[in-house]
Formats: sequence, C-alpha cells, structure tokens
Amino acid sequence: MPEVHLEQWRTRVETTLSHALPSPDAAPRRLHAAMQYAVLNGGKRMRPLLAYATGSALGAGLSALDAAAAAVELIHCYSLVHDDLPAMDDDALRRGMPTVHVAFDEATAILAGDALQTLAFAVLADAPLPAEQRVAMLAELARASGVAGMCGGQALDIDATGTTITVLELERLHALKTGALLRCAVRLGAMAADADAHARASLDRYADALGLAFQIRDDLLDIEGDAATLGKTAGKDQAQSKATFPALLGLDASRARLAELAATMQAALDELAGRGHDTLALAALARKVIERTH
Repeated sequence: MPEVHLEQWRTRVETTLSHALPSPDAAPRRLHAAMQYAVLNGGKRMRPLLAYATGSALGAGLSALDAAAAAVELIHCYSLVHDDLPAMDDDALRRGMPTVHVAFDEATAILAGDALQTLAFAVLADAPLPAEQRVAMLAELARASGVAGMCGGQALDIDATGTTITVLELERLHALKTGALLRCAVRLGAMAADADAHARASLDRYADALGLAFQIRDDLLDIEGDAATLGKTAGKDQAQSKATFPALLGLDASRARLAELAATMQAALDELAGRGHDTLALAALARKVIERTH
C-alpha cells in the first residue's frame, strides 16, 4: 500500500517541520511568520517523500530519516522564496497563495530564505545518527544546494534566458537546478540506511531520470496548465523567453522523452527489487512525477 505510506510520511514531515521552525510568537516575529508561511503551505513534499521512500526501502527506521526529510524540504522552500523574488522570476503566486515577498516584503523574504537555508543544516546536524554519517549527509546537502547543484543551475538558467542553447545544455542546466536536490533527497535516504555501492548506483540512475522527468513535466504544465490548477502563474516560461524542453523539442518529443525516463526509472527500481528491496513507494513517486497536473 504505497499510497498509505506516502500519506503517513507526509504527515510525519509536516510535524517535523512544524517543530523545527521558530515560533511566530517569538521575536523577530515578522521573520518567523514569513518562515512558517513559506514552509507550512501545503506543498507536495516530493523531496522528503523520496528520502523516506528510499531509506525505508533499504531498511532505515523513520526516526533516522526525519531530519534528512525535513532538511531537504527546508532547502527547497528557501529556494522557492528566493526564486520568486523580483530579481529572479518575479512571481506573485506560489501554491495558490501570494509569494512571500508579496505577503510580507522583499527584505523579509530574503531573510526568510537565508534563515530556512541555515535551519536545514542545523536540523540535519542534529539527526540521531553516528557523527560520520551526519557529516557525510551535511556535505551531500551542501553540494546539492550550492554552485555545483541548485544555485549553479539557477545561474545557468538566468544566463540561458533569451538565448538559444542545445538540448544537452538544457539537460545539464536542469540536472543542477532541479535534479540535484531531488537526487540529494534520494541519496540522503540511502546514506541514512548505510546503503551499499550497488544500491546507491541504482538509486542514482533512478534519481537522475526522475529529476529530468520532473522538469520536463513542469515545462509541459507551464504550457498546458492554468494558474488555478498549478497554484502559480502559468505561461511565464514563454513570456520570459526561458529555455524549455517543449521549446527545443516540441510537445510530442517532450512527452516521448518522459516515457523514456519512466522506463529508465523502472529499470533502476527493478534492479533494487531484484536484490530484495521494496521499491513500491519509489515507483509510486515516479508515477506522480510523470503524471502530475500541478
């Protein structure tokens, strides 16, 4: 029953995040309120679910996975706050609600993003795991968040706006901007479970395909979706001359690429299942990425 597990894990990470965030009743109240607003707003929680699903498949207990799940989601939420700023994507809507800089103000949004980023590392540093594991997981999260991952990908995305790039360049861009943190979620789950090299290799193949599939689906939704369904402004990629997979490949070829990535993910999961691991939850998350409507 993977759906039951996913819902249980979603509830679990919501509780962990609520406990990790500072109280809005304590000073500085405006900053604390903005942090809560940015995180506790009904996100899909794909990254923490990947951490739980991976770790559980490899035999880790949930208490060993809570910190990793919360930390990777805090990084994701900080990135959304900063991405929405006028200096970046200049978006007024996120998850069907005003973005943080609209609901509060620009300076508070910048500080909230900064504080969420550092909170992620504090939460992970306190994980109930041996020190060597925690240090390795902290290093993994740092790499995925920084210039070799999400931030580097965002810089490449800014540089590519209004220019013509190749499909390979676009795939590299999104392997950093979107894929790095998704892959990190999988890797943190595997590291918490002390997974062997064979399992990690299969999981990396799964995660790399999932990250690219996530972005292709996102690009398609920007064309095919509407703001009410998406919870964010539709059509912004084309309006801002963003490099996207539909723009380079066309709609049909983008959908065909999604199907190829789905097969890649399933093959990687079959390898894990062949070694006795329960991959049903990971397969369910792959389907959610391929089929999502928002």
